[in-house]
Amino acid sequence: MSRKRRGFSAFSLAFLDIMSCGFGAVVLLFLIIKHHADVKDVMPQYDLSIEVDLLEQDIGDAKTRLGNARSRAATMDADMLSKEDLAEKARRELAKAKKALADVDPAITNEELDALKNKLRRLSDEKNKLQREVNKTSNQVRTFVGAGNREYLTGLKLGGRRILVLVDASASMLDDTIVNIIRRRNMDDAAKRRSWKWQQGISTVDWISARFPPNAKFQIYTFNTYAKPVLTGTDGKWLDVNSAKTLNDAISKLRSVIPEGGSSLINAFEKIQSLSPLPDNIFLITDGLPTQGQTKPRGSTISGVKRQRLFEQAATRVPRGIPINTILLPMEGDPMAAWAFWNLALYTQGAFLTPARDWP
Repeated sequence: MSRKRRGFSAFSLAFLDIMSCGFGAVVLLFLIIKHHADVKDVMPQYDLSIEVDLLEQDIGDAKTRLGNARSRAATMDADMLSKEDLAEKARRELAKAKKALADVDPAITNEELDALKNKLRRLSDEKNKLQREVNKTSNQVRTFVGAGNREYLTGLKLGGRRILVLVDASASMLDDTIVNIIRRRNMDDAAKRRSWKWQQGISTVDWISARFPPNAKFQIYTFNTYAKPVLTGTDGKWLDVNSAKTLNDAISKLRSVIPEGGSSLINAFEKIQSLSPLPDNIFLITDGLPTQGQTKPRGSTISGVKRQRLFEQAATRVPRGIPINTILLPMEGDPMAAWAFWNLALYTQGAFLTPARDWP
């Protein structure tokens, strides 16, 4: 038995197409509306307050610049007024000078005018001559005398009515090293006198003597194992600074001294007592602690501790109230010398100086 075939209906297919299209349109419309909503939700909102803050900051900067400009303008105006006042004052002075020039006695003759010019020229020449003489005698731009008449570059106490200079003339004054001292000690006398260290000691005495007060008295002693004056026959006597010949002779005799032997500081300090009246200012030029006391030591060497004791013994012979200004020249192997002489200067209210090799 055969199945009955269904009939074909065109209406059914058309209806399905219409429904499909409508459904697709609805879905498309829904997608479009949903996407627009999502995009709208994620879009950032622009904050105008930031722009307002930036504009306010720019306005503040502009006001600051404007204030600065006004301040500069006010300063320039004040300067302008000041310069105008000066210009006006200059004009008044010029007018006054012209008036004074017009009021000058016209009766003055050419001869009188020439005489005034010659006098002015002569005075100017005298001034230049005096200036040249000053430049020859001193290269100082200006001078300064402090309280107590000290040389403030060095700290030395200058001045005094009776000045004693003690110069170490022992063999150690030949050089600043032991090896060179031994080597120079075996040279001839002329080579010993030319030793740079001994020459520095002489120059130091020369520098000090140039600063003696004119009305003062002085004495110069050298010492090694014993002490004696540089000028023979003046032991225990004061010499006049005013006598240029005596002072020059003393420096000249000092240049002929030959450094040799040991160093007895106690014998040098005992010479202070031989001067009457006592000195009121002492300069000591040496290079280290003493190597012997009043007599020659037994051995050929001496320790640092022993030298310190010899110095302490010598210090007890210094009368009270007399400042001792020590100029300590360089010497190796004597580390306690600076400390000892600094204490001596502190105790006597003097000064202590360790100069450079090329001083003074």
